[in-house]
This record gives sequence, C-alpha cells and structure tokens, in this order.
Amino acid sequence: MKHALPLERWTRLPPGAAGGYRPWLLDHGSLTRRIQRRCEAFSVRGVRQREGRIKSRGGRGLGRVLVREVFLHCGESAVVYASSVLPLDSLRGPWRRLGALGTKPLGAVLFADPRVKRLPLCFKKLHPRHVLYRRASEALDKKPSFLWGRRSEFRLGKGRLWVTEVFLPAILEL
Repeated sequence: MKHALPLERWTRLPPGAAGGYRPWLLDHGSLTRRIQRRCEAFSVRGVRQREGRIKSRGGRGLGRVLVREVFLHCGESAVVYASSVLPLDSLRGPWRRLGALGTKPLGAVLFADPRVKRLPLCFKKLHPRHVLYRRASEALDKKPSFLWGRRSEFRLGKGRLWVTEVFLPAILEL
C-alpha cells in the first residue's frame, strides 16, 4: 500500500514561515471542534478505509494497520485532508469503535476521552511529489506549490494511532 508512513521524518519545530496556516498548525485542541466553531455546515466526506501493511524506510514496520482518509468540509469547500493509521491490534478494548466511524469525525472520539494522550505535534511542508500532497490535492481545482501538514500520535493504554492533517487553502477563509 502506498501511504505516507507514521515513521517517516517530520520536524517538531513549528514552521516559522507558514503565514495564515501557522495558527491552525500550532493549535493543540480538536481541529474538528475548531472548524465547527467557524463553520455552520461542517461535514466529513470522501471516507476511504482499508487494511494494509506499512513499513518504514528503515525496515521497521507497524504490521497490519487500518488506514482511514477523509476530507473535512465547510459547506462545499474541503478545508482539511486527514489520514489516520491505526495498528489493527489497537482496535481492541477502548478503541474498538474506531474501525467503524464512517462519517463521524475521529476528533470527536479522541478528544472526548480524557485518558487519550496526544504526543507532540510534528510538521512538514509537503511538495507535489509527496503522497500526502497528491491525496490532499484531489479536492482542489487549483494546486498550490506546497501544502502544510501536521501529524501527531495518540495513545490510549497500549493502543496508538497516528493522525495526519493537511491544511487546504480554503481553511484560510474560516
């Protein structure tokens, strides 16, 4: 499966030249909730979910995983592309319901449980050759020269989950 790996290198240094994207990148709360506060017609669309196997470039692997890809919309505008990678063995216990979210926002589940711990945010400037840029730009008529993304790991007990969010130009209108 061709997918951006949770184990690839992202920087923990906040991007200095991210312009209007910077406040979105650095916010540590629920992105879903933040968008919903600024948008009357929030929705999760384009859900793609599949199982696969992911390995890093260094050969370490996560084994079997569940990958979920969605676009967060405000009205008819896609504002964020989000991808989550969850090892299948994390689908037991308290996170078993994550395998059947459908169009429900993942953030609504993660931030509702005080036991969920979020590790530090990491950032990346994504260029057209990056798989996340290509997937995120599927929703765009006009492709920018780059997109900003952030990633974090969430943990609940032994379960772990990586969430990547790529901010699309329409987010700047909120």
